[in-house]
Amino acid sequence: MRNAYEAADPDCNPRHITLPADWDDSAAGALAALLPGDGSVILSGAANAWIDRIAALPGAPPALGRELGLLLLRRRAAPTEGIWSGDPGGRPGFVLNLARFVKPGSGFETEDYAAALDTLCGALRLLAEPGRSSPILLLSNLDACLAGLGLDYDGENGRDVARCLANAAALVAQGGDGGQMALIRPPGRCVVPGLAALAARTASPAGGTRLATGFSRPGPVDSLLGVEGSGLGPIFSPLRPDGRLSESTLARLAGRGLTPEAALALSLAGDGVLPRPGRDAWLAMHRALSGLVDEMPPLPEHQPTLASTGTQRRMLPDRRRGFTQKAAIGGHRLFLQTGEFEDGSLGELTITPPRETPSMRGLMDAFGRAVSLGLQHGVPLDAYVEAFAYTRFGPQGAVEGDGQIAHATSLLDYAFRALSETYLGRALPDAPHDERAAHDPDDRPMLPLDLPETGARRTTGRAALRLVGGRG
Repeated sequence: MRNAYEAADPDCNPRHITLPADWDDSAAGALAALLPGDGSVILSGAANAWIDRIAALPGAPPALGRELGLLLLRRRAAPTEGIWSGDPGGRPGFVLNLARFVKPGSGFETEDYAAALDTLCGALRLLAEPGRSSPILLLSNLDACLAGLGLDYDGENGRDVARCLANAAALVAQGGDGGQMALIRPPGRCVVPGLAALAARTASPAGGTRLATGFSRPGPVDSLLGVEGSGLGPIFSPLRPDGRLSESTLARLAGRGLTPEAALALSLAGDGVLPRPGRDAWLAMHRALSGLVDEMPPLPEHQPTLASTGTQRRMLPDRRRGFTQKAAIGGHRLFLQTGEFEDGSLGELTITPPRETPSMRGLMDAFGRAVSLGLQHGVPLDAYVEAFAYTRFGPQGAVEGDGQIAHATSLLDYAFRALSETYLGRALPDAPHDERAAHDPDDRPMLPLDLPETGARRTTGRAALRLVGGRG
């Protein structure tokens, strides 16, 4: 066991969590979210609370509590929020981590999966109450399960295995209801030995309470179980939160006979070692499993890819044209430098305030790089002009060194109005301003950041000193 300090969200105080040593911090955060209150949490005590409640129900077999505890400790299954918190009004359910039934080198542990289905469905039938929604068994981490079996998410073999897994769960959950079972046809083939046969039989007694089945959605229960890809969705990242390769990535590399070092070498050479599944693969899996379970997660929203919208990154030429403009806004110097594509359109922007603080210069440099990346990926310049022209923050004031713009309300206001005139052919007028405000002694900074080098007028008399934020 080990101790961790995690909170359900950043606005909450961290809680002292005691959990198995090989469970990560995301599991600790999930426990903090699942259990009400703000006190310390010990996994064994919190789990025994709901296990004992279920094991004490009339009709519970003697070994039920032990079997539920083993499923949790092996991170194969965990109850939904209502069971953890003891909420009698919540819908009881369990989430089953499919990837935990894959044993490296041995394949899918079919009999263990069948026993887990019987245990979980038996527990849910004890929790069922007349007149309330049916308890639900949710499957999760499908893509990681396929990875452990050496199968691609976007492939017929992978979809066949997914159908068999969903069929088996649905048949056990239906409790021998022949009318419902007649609607489900297990796939005719499956590359996992024994899985197609499991999908064609049910160990639950006829006439049992019919349970609902489905696929999970992202939430604390998935985090508790170490799920990489919630429900039936694909895994989009090959990395764990700590930056190391995930278990599913290592499994897929092993299935291709590659070490991480070899995979890195191939990636650097431009070879797509592990292509990530896209929306089409997700939709194909969704269609393959529709009708086999009661509740499906929503279809993935359409997110246009860069290639489909013509916004694949456009590279600048090695030797590029552009201009450099030197100006001063309210006495604060500014260098505006641009780089152009072959057709003369803007593709790169650098804004440098040479006499400002290092933090200010760094922020403006990072801002220019971000705008440049957007321009190179197809963001139109007029969208930036609309967003940043007439923004108001200091320094601001009269513009020197540019005969087209007389006054600017900020460095960004000047920069993007100048770009609009040069590259869009649209001159934007100065914003309404009070000339006296720029010279009002009460609006001057206490420590000017850019003192004039020449022509400074020596002031006579007593200098004014303002106290800002003082306490009397």
